[in-house]
Amino acid sequence: MKKFKIIALLLLLATYSCVSVRVTSDYDSKTDFSKFKTFAFYKKGIEKVDLSDLDKRRILRAIETELLAKGMTKSENPDVLISIFTKSKEKINVYDNSYYGWYPWYYGYGPYGRGMHNNVSKSTEGTLFIDMIDANKKELAWQGIGVGVLNFTDNKAKKEERIKEFVLEIMEKYPPVN
Repeated sequence: MKKFKIIALLLLLATYSCVSVRVTSDYDSKTDFSKFKTFAFYKKGIEKVDLSDLDKRRILRAIETELLAKGMTKSENPDVLISIFTKSKEKINVYDNSYYGWYPWYYGYGPYGRGMHNNVSKSTEGTLFIDMIDANKKELAWQGIGVGVLNFTDNKAKKEERIKEFVLEIMEKYPPVN
């Protein structure tokens, strides 16, 4: 029974680690973020992003929702410009599920062994960069980066939920705390 609990815990941790978003941020320490009250999207930068227009809109809507919740306002004459950048890479994971226990000759050795028990899984890890550019100085003021496994699915609700999760986790780092 103890072995079953350990395996269940490991599976839960593995599942959680695949779902979570790892986040980091960086910023210009000389910037007064309390002065940023209005925002707009930097269309030139967003147009260069290699994503479908649908996914771009999903990301931008999620960012807009988070900024509005933080008290900012969308404006034609913004304090900050918001841009995004994405990248992805294929990951291959190999898990050794062999268990030799008390009877190694039964589990993996000798003529009656079951051989190796490896599982191979592939996943796509995506990175979303959210940049806040000081509109007056034309300089990057803040950057949030989220990295996590992407769920490619036909279920649009799940896809949109994953995008919102990425953006929410990243935007929790804004404004930066010194």
